Amino acid sequence: MVGNNTAHNINTPKSVGPWRKTNKLVKIMNDSFYDLPCPVNLNAWWSFGSMLGLCLVIQLLSGLLLSIHYTAHEDMAFDSVVHIMRNVKKGWMLRNIHANGSSMFFICIYAHIGRGLYYGSYLDKTVWYFGVHLLLLTMAEAFLGYTLPWGQMSYWGATVITNMLSVIPVVGESMLRYVWGGWTVCNATLKRFYTLHFLLPFVMVAVVFLHLFFLHEKGSNNPLGIESDTVCVPFHPFYTVKDLFGYICFSFFFMYLVCVDPELLGNHLNYWPANPMKTPIHVQPEWYFMFAYAILRSIPHKAGGVYVMFLSIVVLYLIPSLHSGKYRSLCFYPFNQVVFWVLVGSFISLTWIGARPVREPYIVMGQCFSIIYFSSLLLNPLSLWMWDKLLDYPSFYESRPVDLKWFKFLSYFKVLKLMNRESSAREWVNKCSKM
Repeated sequence: MVGNNTAHNINTPKSVGPWRKTNKLVKIMNDSFYDLPCPVNLNAWWSFGSMLGLCLVIQLLSGLLLSIHYTAHEDMAFDSVVHIMRNVKKGWMLRNIHANGSSMFFICIYAHIGRGLYYGSYLDKTVWYFGVHLLLLTMAEAFLGYTLPWGQMSYWGATVITNMLSVIPVVGESMLRYVWGGWTVCNATLKRFYTLHFLLPFVMVAVVFLHLFFLHEKGSNNPLGIESDTVCVPFHPFYTVKDLFGYICFSFFFMYLVCVDPELLGNHLNYWPANPMKTPIHVQPEWYFMFAYAILRSIPHKAGGVYVMFLSIVVLYLIPSLHSGKYRSLCFYPFNQVVFWVLVGSFISLTWIGARPVREPYIVMGQCFSIIYFSSLLLNPLSLWMWDKLLDYPSFYESRPVDLKWFKFLSYFKVLKLMNRESSAREWVNKCSKM
């Protein structure tokens, strides 16, 4: 018996390592977050990804609590929001958290996309495409939520945005009537929008998991855009501390919006009940859609404006295919760094123009900045090869002093290379190497 027990004990494998690595279920979470290998040189811009996760949790919880008190009916929706603000304990805070949480969501998501464009993260195509899917889902979710208070701007915003479906050839009008559930925006529209607004977050959560799955499968990009498999550190504690600091900064600004100035990013017209008989002078969306709205109204043709506005967002799907440089990150491309900040400036300018009245000079300014937006967004990845060509010259000239002869050689060499006259370029190199 003793011998059998001894043999049994010897043959029984013992768990090695901490519990988080031996428990099968916890091990999945551990490998995805706690012990996840991360590049050693990630900077603060990578914190916006985890902030987006925080925003999603905040929106899910606050939205679930608001749905308990909200009534999706055209005669009671506005009053139910007033009831939440006035009669529900801490209802004003709950509603402000949800309303301003969407603004914080878009601040983080635009910063996250900007980081991906600057550091070349879009070259992980699967991760990038799921990220663009999430952007479109977030925009749809934000639009649906904006209509639910059933105020003046909610009603007319829903009317204007849904009317864009009419530009779709053949089926546009039928789709519009189906979305409305009648001949105009009505109670059926509100119920459908509320249902979709409640269900879409669960789709978003599924896409987020796919986004993270493919991201962790390949590993994160880094500011230099180079392979970093040999120089990695665990996510905890190196990046949990950084993310915690980001959460604290996020919370300060978020609580300022919630408790001090909740209408800073809102629209005061939405505190008037919806009135189908009175159109507001200036129907405009929330600030995070202003750039697209400015592009829409910059084109006088209705269908053309809708197509270009939609293109300003889905163009992100094309970016990975347009990359033409040897390196991923713009750290190695000084000229393209300038182009990137021109893109950021045009985006901010379009957001500001979208909040201005539809009159001169804002119409012309919107048209100019729309051209700059598309040019800088598309030409930036396309023009990377020019800088690579500019830095491509024979190695024997690296040790030569930079003088007039050096510039003469380089000028002729670059002209011949850009003209694709490879044989002439080689002859010129051979000639100069003998001098």
